[in-house]
Amino acid sequence: MNHEQETGPGPTHARAAGPTVQDVVSGLAAPASSTRLRAALAAGTRPEPALVGPLVRRCAVEPDFQVREMLTWALTRHDADLTVAPLVDELASATPQARSQALHTLSKIGDVRAWPAVTAALLRDPDDEVARAAWRAAVVLAPPEHRERLAALLVAQLGRGSRDVRLSLSRALVGLGGAATAALDRAVEQGDEEARAHAAATRRLVADPDEAFDAALAEARRVVALAAAPTGGGAAGADR
Repeated sequence: MNHEQETGPGPTHARAAGPTVQDVVSGLAAPASSTRLRAALAAGTRPEPALVGPLVRRCAVEPDFQVREMLTWALTRHDADLTVAPLVDELASATPQARSQALHTLSKIGDVRAWPAVTAALLRDPDDEVARAAWRAAVVLAPPEHRERLAALLVAQLGRGSRDVRLSLSRALVGLGGAATAALDRAVEQGDEEARAHAAATRRLVADPDEAFDAALAEARRVVALAAAPTGGGAAGADR
């Protein structure tokens, strides 16, 4: 005798629920960076308006680079109407990391409403990481009619800082393309030798973005040094 299997409801296997908002908030402050990373991933996977504030606040203090990048990604997954304003507020923070990470995140969101908040003061911020983030954000956010003015502000920073800082500035100016040409042409003739060499190297990169930065800078330094060298002869030569 064949017995049919019962087709009653039996046990159900509901899809496991994701972490709650409170779970994510707690995870963002966990001691282990791996836990914080998972919490940030969860925040971006299941965006919730209530998570925007905790994500922005965590950006200001998170010590781990990978977690910071995941926090930024999570914020880009939320509606810009919810994220832009609190990130702009962070630009006035006394904490450099809060400013730099907010600028980085605004550059990834790419909402032009943030452009007025990228001020000249941020472009010349004494903290190199803040300034570098401001340069990148400004290039992304600046409307076409503001790009030449932005180039002039960026050119004023030529010769600043370490090799990596200078590379970041050159990349920003390259990102402006033709809008940076006039400002770079002026900068090649002004300032100290390092600033002029940096300007000349950047002008080469605008013309050929595939050229290596270090090679362009070495050649620009050679040309600037030759131009500054005495031409020889002088009064003694004139008497001959």
